[in-house]
Amino acid sequence: MIYLSFSLGFSAGVMIYVSFVELLPQALENVGEILGISAFFIGVILIGIIDMIIPKEKNPHHFKLSSEDIGVRKDAVLMRTGLFTALAIGIHNFPEGLVTFGAALSNVKLGVVIALAIAIHNIPEGISVSVPIFYATGNKKKAFFYSFLSGIAEPVGAAVGFLILLPFLSDEVIVCLMAFVAGIMVYI
Repeated sequence: MIYLSFSLGFSAGVMIYVSFVELLPQALENVGEILGISAFFIGVILIGIIDMIIPKEKNPHHFKLSSEDIGVRKDAVLMRTGLFTALAIGIHNFPEGLVTFGAALSNVKLGVVIALAIAIHNIPEGISVSVPIFYATGNKKKAFFYSFLSGIAEPVGAAVGFLILLPFLSDEVIVCLMAFVAGIMVYI
């Protein structure tokens, strides 16, 4: 439990630091305050909308196991928790792939730092998906499969970002993407 808290805190700290010290200042310097700050808040708003897609009562971060659920329905409740956690994490991982792609476009070393921070952040996310599914089914392969599905959304996000942005790539687009990515990382 201590490791999970540390890894989440460490990766969040790195992402916030990189956002406010590397990405956002570079965007403000190269495209101006209005465009840079606008791109930043568009990133915040987009990830906020994605976060609200999952209703609060079905969001695994707010899910509570009631006393009536314990016993006969325990396996079904654990499976439900694992599946909704996988869905929520998959939705959050998609823009994280875009974050890594955008950071690597601007600076390969920065991209590596962000990829490392997100990789550390993904360890407890994978555990939060696989553990309830494993305890619900007793099947390690099924637990791994759902964790893998939630995690694969990241490289898919990077690939979609690459395919969509490739025809429009310019220095200005890359710098605006950096501010956009900073907004996503600060929200995450």
